[in-house]
Amino acid sequence: MNRLFDRHRLIRVLACIAMLSPIVAGAQTICVWDPMGAQGDGYNTMKDYVIAARGWGSNVSITLKPYTDERVATEDFKAGQCDAALITGLRARQFNQFVGSIDSVGSIPSYTHMRDVVDLLANPKLAPNMVSGPYEIAGAVPIGAGYFFVNDRSINTLAKAAGKKIAVFDWDKSQAEMVKMVGAQPVSADITTFGGKFNNNQVDIIVAPIFAYKPMELYKGLGTKGGIARFPVIQITFQLVLKKDKFPAGFGQKSREYIANQVPRFFGLIRNTEREVDPKFWMHVPLADRGGYDKIMRELRIHLTKAGFYDKRMMTLLKRIRCKREPDAAECTLSDE
Repeated sequence: MNRLFDRHRLIRVLACIAMLSPIVAGAQTICVWDPMGAQGDGYNTMKDYVIAARGWGSNVSITLKPYTDERVATEDFKAGQCDAALITGLRARQFNQFVGSIDSVGSIPSYTHMRDVVDLLANPKLAPNMVSGPYEIAGAVPIGAGYFFVNDRSINTLAKAAGKKIAVFDWDKSQAEMVKMVGAQPVSADITTFGGKFNNNQVDIIVAPIFAYKPMELYKGLGTKGGIARFPVIQITFQLVLKKDKFPAGFGQKSREYIANQVPRFFGLIRNTEREVDPKFWMHVPLADRGGYDKIMRELRIHLTKAGFYDKRMMTLLKRIRCKREPDAAECTLSDE
């Protein structure tokens, strides 16, 4: 009788422990957004990620689910159709503003600076900042600088952008704020429509990474008069967002370290893609003009941070990275960012 009682009590105790413990499934699904779907470089890169992740914990068995519509991938992730999502940092900001603020205007001026940022995210000291509520950012994958695409090369300064139509994502209010501050007209768009609006002359300017050049046929919008200003406006990332309780403890940190080690490969893909652009489209911004652009973008960052779009802690860290690389820069003597 006592043995039976003890057995029943043990079962109840184990059941309570199971209810209180985080549930870690033996299989996870990642929604992967790639404009080219399962044929894209982003999706193919994630195949290698899956293989590497098998060594990070016994409860890891990942299946990839490709999406060509980022909005749908994000909504399916929210609805529990997958346990993680690879989406742009612009959309990932809703899950973690700290890491989402990496994709901020003018804050990462080169791929060398981007290398420093990805290394910083992999630092275990920053692990608490990777978690926000039930979500964890398991890494930021650089996919290239965002450049101004213009349908007329005469739009070669920010002053000349005044009054022009610029596509902005309707779900990212910070973009509309930026466009208004430079005196241009924001036109609502989405990942699936902004390229078409540019190609059909519904907008004069878009900001896009070169990886969008071929899939979205942006050369049609450039036509015979357009160009691409070779001056990074933002650095665009894919960010891997996890539902933390669906993965083993420590998985996110191992993922961030893995992604940091893959940065040379990512940069190789970016540079190969940029080389595929017809050289006639590149517009080079004179060095004499860059200081003025940096000043304008700095003012935009300060405004958007005060307005709550960017995380102040991340803005401070990004400034430290810039000033470590360029200690003589004018901003390094100022304390308002």
